[in-house]
Amino acid sequence: MRKINEIFYSLQGEGYHTGTPAVFIRFSGCNLKCDFCDTRHETGEMMTDEEIVNEVKKYPAVITGGEPSLWIDDAFIDLLHGAGKYVCIETNGTKPLPAAIDWVTCSPKQGVKLALNRMDEVKVVYEGQNIDVYEQLPAEHFFLQPCSCNNTAETVDCVMRHPRWRLSLQTHKLINIL
Repeated sequence: MRKINEIFYSLQGEGYHTGTPAVFIRFSGCNLKCDFCDTRHETGEMMTDEEIVNEVKKYPAVITGGEPSLWIDDAFIDLLHGAGKYVCIETNGTKPLPAAIDWVTCSPKQGVKLALNRMDEVKVVYEGQNIDVYEQLPAEHFFLQPCSCNNTAETVDCVMRHPRWRLSLQTHKLINIL
């Protein structure tokens, strides 16, 4: 059984896959408690793997949270692949992940030790911190995102000074979709 906050179909609003339709599997619970998190960790429903797979049907799957690495394993990823899913994960990177995940988005937090060997993109929620430390991470794509759309001008300025980074906006919030 896995604790699911919600499963919903929408457009990816952040990072490399912005604008792509996907089914989001949002897990409850996290090992970090970031002030800006938009997941209600106290809510959720315990679901079997089969119930989850039946909910997601025909679109790419984005596993998010909370922190999904607290809930997933190789067998769950194999079930999603068996259902024809391309599996993306958004993680804080503090726990190892099943190797078969197709796309890894790591959103590291300040001062936290990472446990990932692989990441396709790094997405940092910008709160004025030094982003140079993240440029050593083994990723091809680097995104800087305003914190809850509140510090966009400062984030744009930081991206302009660090051209390796691209601006990521929470477009789902800007256009008012889930």
